[in-house]
Amino acid sequence: MAAAEAAVSAVRFKSNYAVSRKIEPFYKGGRVQLNRDGKFMFCPCGTKLNVIDVETGALHSLQQDDEEDISSFVLSPDDEILVTGSRALLLKQWNWRENKCVRTWKAVHIAPVASMVFDSTSTLLATGGCDSTIKIWDMIKQYCTHNLKGSSGVVHLVEFHPDISRLQLFSSSIDYKIRIWDLNSSKCVAMLDGHFSAVTSLAFADGNTLISSGRDKICMVWDLKTRESKRTVPVYESVEAAILLPGKGDFSQLGVKKQGLHFVTAGSKGILKVWEVATAACVYTQPVPFELKEEASERSLTQCMLVPERNEIVTVSVEHNIVFYDAQTLQLRKQLAGYNDEVLDVKFLGPGDSHIVVATNSPQLKVFELATSHCQILYGHTETILALDVFRKGLMFVSCAKDKSLRVWRMNKDGRVICVAQGLGHAHGVGAVSCSRLKESFIVTSSQDCTIKIWNIPESLTSKAKAALISSPETLHAKVTERGHDKDINSVAVSPNDKLIATGSQDRLAKLWSCSDCSLLGVFTGHKRGIWCVQFSPVDQVLATSSADGTLKLWGLRDFSCLKTFEGHDASVLKIIFVSRGTQLLSSGSDGLLKLWTIKTNECVKTLDGHEDKIWGLHSNKQDDMVVTASSDSCVMLWKDVTEIEEKEAQAKQEEQIMKEQELSNLLHEKRYLKALGLAISLDRPHTVLMVVKAILKETDGRKHLEENIVRLRKDQKEAVLTFLVTWNTNSRNCHEAQAVMETLLKHEAPDSLLQYSGIKSAVESLLPYTERHFQRLSRLLQASMFIDFMWQNMRLADASQQEDGTL
Repeated sequence: MAAAEAAVSAVRFKSNYAVSRKIEPFYKGGRVQLNRDGKFMFCPCGTKLNVIDVETGALHSLQQDDEEDISSFVLSPDDEILVTGSRALLLKQWNWRENKCVRTWKAVHIAPVASMVFDSTSTLLATGGCDSTIKIWDMIKQYCTHNLKGSSGVVHLVEFHPDISRLQLFSSSIDYKIRIWDLNSSKCVAMLDGHFSAVTSLAFADGNTLISSGRDKICMVWDLKTRESKRTVPVYESVEAAILLPGKGDFSQLGVKKQGLHFVTAGSKGILKVWEVATAACVYTQPVPFELKEEASERSLTQCMLVPERNEIVTVSVEHNIVFYDAQTLQLRKQLAGYNDEVLDVKFLGPGDSHIVVATNSPQLKVFELATSHCQILYGHTETILALDVFRKGLMFVSCAKDKSLRVWRMNKDGRVICVAQGLGHAHGVGAVSCSRLKESFIVTSSQDCTIKIWNIPESLTSKAKAALISSPETLHAKVTERGHDKDINSVAVSPNDKLIATGSQDRLAKLWSCSDCSLLGVFTGHKRGIWCVQFSPVDQVLATSSADGTLKLWGLRDFSCLKTFEGHDASVLKIIFVSRGTQLLSSGSDGLLKLWTIKTNECVKTLDGHEDKIWGLHSNKQDDMVVTASSDSCVMLWKDVTEIEEKEAQAKQEEQIMKEQELSNLLHEKRYLKALGLAISLDRPHTVLMVVKAILKETDGRKHLEENIVRLRKDQKEAVLTFLVTWNTNSRNCHEAQAVMETLLKHEAPDSLLQYSGIKSAVESLLPYTERHFQRLSRLLQASMFIDFMWQNMRLADASQQEDGTL
């Protein structure tokens, strides 16, 4: 501990962290829409509709008052009108740029609205309900113009004909037919019958050609003049969306060699395909990386959109991932993760900690670029990933999973992450992993099989020249295996000098091992329940442990004795890290709280409450000024060290106070009482305000001056004085000043005006008993003084009568 104590003087202790960024679920399923220029994306998420800035990932939410889930929404083609429908059967119109609801009206449907669409002029809105009806609303005159009946079941698809002069609406419901409604007569004038499953999208190629897609694995091309099917295109997968490629533009890289209609399909196979209408042939299939070939079910697409302004195609997957592709090449431009399940671990990654890698309750890893929120999804593991660790340089990291394997990943210069090695050998899921600290030379893993394994990393993975040639992951073999504990090993850590390994287990023991041969060096005994985390101090021969018994302990590595115990968490302590060069600890609990501890004083400096559930992930960046946490509440939070900022603010406040106090002293000296009163109130100094009042009352005509000054105060200042005089009134020495001020307020403020004062009720309740007491005291004093006067008068009378007797 000596080295740490010597460093204390040079280290600035941290006193607080503040949330600087929150990565939380913004999309939980349903239709996604982009505005006309593609800069903003609209995603439903329970009772909220989130508006996301596509470039930065920043979001703001439109929150429903009725706390009912949003069933559907639509943005008008001119980007001006946003309408949401909720399960409360209400429609709301929003000014989405200012987060304001401008209008609410009843949907008139007797079941929630399932689909919505605007016409091309943004004046008519069609709503398809779960009650088999379609309503059309005039958005300018604000009334329902049509009530179209005749559909069967939920109307899940509505589209206006792009030529507004035709006044036609197309719809589809659970009978798989496409109905054409004439809005002049409010009647269904035709039914396009050809699909054998739900129709998922309608795309108008021109005024007379319509392409429909369905879950019956076909797309159909319809002639709207004859209302007959022109062609059936077998797609061989359940199709969720079909979009037309624009007539202009070079799409040769997507197999478009001839003039004519081409469309893109997205569906259950999770890839985009381009089809030629004239021949019904697939001219392009998006290639699938090797590691994704068995993952099609998880990657199936639910939506596909074209954003002409940005020349992009956007897809939405069943896993709530939103991907932006270049429309002409289908090269990936950006990917956003709409929903993270329970987050099990998180680490900073990349040069300058520019990224974070997140293990969610799934076999995929997510790597977020912090500047843009761009998310890479890494496939490889086949079961839930349980833990992560990053090598010192931040370019290589390791993941371990329930599939009994570990994988080594490397980040390239362009920020792309690839898997470079994998290791198999454990008999059960691998629950903890730690990397070598000095060089990228080995990895230590521990498992539910109660063993520890040490894996050497071959030089081919670490040398840049050789690493660039890796085409498929290398296989790693464990050089040492050792049975370490009698129960699950929850945590493993490598010492800063790469010579020691520490493990913490469900058997309530922590153990110290030699790195070279995995021989046992000692046992740390003292926790009353299972140990969740072990961590070496970066500067001392000390080990920190955290346990389900709610405590943290520091142990000496030489004699294995417990040096300190930190108590304060009311629940299991899941993770600990050293901060401030080893002089402080940061711990996270299963109650969603973070606690900052100063080792020297055993004191909990700060408790941070940001998460709503267990915090499984906790990591600090290299500069030690940021912390990232990950929790079961699906949120990842970035915390910034605000100690220095707060110290500067406190110092500036203190200096300002000194200046104001000096100014106040000058004002009193110059007898500028009104300004002095205002300044004393702003400083929140009841005693100083009392001194000013006393000084005014000492002046000639003091009562009159006090009245003039109190009347000229602002309402908020009078409210402050009212709270002050409640305190003054409790003391008989100051009751006269309190009563003088109160008299002025009662005299010059109307009763209605006084009732508007904040805290007037409690003030009156406090003033009455003390005022009563002062009144009684003064009454007694008055009586006593009357008695003295009576005695004096009697004495004078007696004296006068004696004098009269003497003269007689």
